[in-house]
Amino acid sequence: MDCKLELVVVPVSDVDRAKDFYIGKLGFHEDVDFQPSDAFRVVQVTPTGSACSITFGTGLSQVAPGTYQGMHLVVTDIEAARSELVAAGVDVGEPYHFGAEGRANGLHPERASYGTYLSFADPDGNGWLIQEVSERNPDR
Repeated sequence: MDCKLELVVVPVSDVDRAKDFYIGKLGFHEDVDFQPSDAFRVVQVTPTGSACSITFGTGLSQVAPGTYQGMHLVVTDIEAARSELVAAGVDVGEPYHFGAEGRANGLHPERASYGTYLSFADPDGNGWLIQEVSERNPDR
């Protein structure tokens, strides 16, 4: 069975504030902003280059805003990505990696693909990770 993850619902408390963050600061593309009533609004945005979008809005989920953690964005150059996020006003952490002692500060010593991370949160506290992937498994 061929399955593709194409949409993740992210719980937020303020749709316009989330839209400003995801589009204005992260540079996601706006796909849809549909509001047929005060009780229902759906906004779908997509990161540049991604086949998977996120959606947020009103009347979409019973999940509390700020409870999603560990969603990943993948980049080929984590230092450039961090610089762009800082320039856009995103409160993003310093790079880190995992070694024999667990989590360690700084870039992965060999800059191994899948080895270096950054973290940040949206205005509600939903936690995101950025992971550097410079080479992929050819079977993927």
